[in-house]
Amino acid sequence: MANIGPTLETDRLILRPPRAEDFPFMCEMMADSETARFIGGVMEPPVVWRSLCALAGAWTIRGYSMFSVIEKSTGNWIGRLGPWQPEGWPGTEIAYDLSREGQGKGYAFEGVSAAIDYAVDILGWDEVIHCIDPLNAPSIALARKLGAQKLREAQAPAPISEIRWDVYGQSAGDWRARRGGAAG
Repeated sequence: MANIGPTLETDRLILRPPRAEDFPFMCEMMADSETARFIGGVMEPPVVWRSLCALAGAWTIRGYSMFSVIEKSTGNWIGRLGPWQPEGWPGTEIAYDLSREGQGKGYAFEGVSAAIDYAVDILGWDEVIHCIDPLNAPSIALARKLGAQKLREAQAPAPISEIRWDVYGQSAGDWRARRGGAAG
């Protein structure tokens, strides 16, 4: 099947639109209670399927969505990240969710940096946010390492409206000024 959006490459990662073949790996990630804790909790395969289809469908409807993250050295699917703005979302988000296999290697910083470049340079976004559970210390640390600051709090839209996030973010101008000197 042809990709429905672009493929981005970093030194160690391939970021490409999601495909049906990603389903078993997404199921594995969403079955891991620790990994899934801050991204909707453990999900059964039928719910994961709908989530995968929502990601793929957003490429068609919005013209952007999260990418599947592929580790170049192994070819393994290790998560999803990228532009995300469903209806009712609190802003133009670069979201990030890596499987346990992809964590602790600097991949999130590398992939999210490429996704922010794409969002500000190609999509023309003026602001990039990250919606983060206040208890998710690793995600907050990554947002800060990327140069984001806490901007506000936000309530998630239905059907997850019981969730409240701290919204971290930065302007496109701030990202552009910073990215030349950012160390990974």
